[in-house]
Amino acid sequence: MSKYPTHDEQGRPIVAELGRAETPEETAARKAAATARHRGNRSVFSLIFALLASFGIVAFLVLVVVRPDAGPTQQPVDYLAAADDAQPAVDEPLIAPVVPAEWYSNRARLATDTADDVVRWEIGFVTAEAQYLAITQGIAANPSWVAEQVVDAAAGPTVRLGGLDWISYDRRDVDDPGNVEFALVTEIDGSTVVISGTADDTEFAILAEAIGKEVLP
Repeated sequence: MSKYPTHDEQGRPIVAELGRAETPEETAARKAAATARHRGNRSVFSLIFALLASFGIVAFLVLVVVRPDAGPTQQPVDYLAAADDAQPAVDEPLIAPVVPAEWYSNRARLATDTADDVVRWEIGFVTAEAQYLAITQGIAANPSWVAEQVVDAAAGPTVRLGGLDWISYDRRDVDDPGNVEFALVTEIDGSTVVISGTADDTEFAILAEAIGKEVLP
């Protein structure tokens, strides 16, 4: 038997910390505190569960939606075949130069119904350095059409590439040049040919040389 009483004269249990039985007010306060602690623990658990669920959703979206190793989202285009298919629609020979094997075309189309009435043949290339280059051939084009293609850039030096004289247009210092950081423009028979893109001078020269090789005897 314990030498210390466990209940008071009224049969109420004695609380060791108090050395006496709790008053009704103390009992109510203790139960309220216990309830608050339980609710607090449950709130923390709910918050942790919600955070884990959110992280799970984000991880799922990253795995399912974001595919960094999926490669180009657009399949390469056979621009040479596209040029053959489009040629019967126009009298002017459509330019389709042979480019390095490491390059691929992501776009090739003939636009005949245009707002400026200039029929144009367009080819887009992704280069070996993962940069973009485009050929835009305007048939019976005018100066305003050229200005639109080079985004109103001022004409720079004329360079000779592939046996052709090209006027350069440099927009590389513009804050947001888009896909027209630089451009080269030349006249070939009844067409105005524009090379534009984000590549460096070396890759611009490669494409200009390829065009010259195709169109010159």
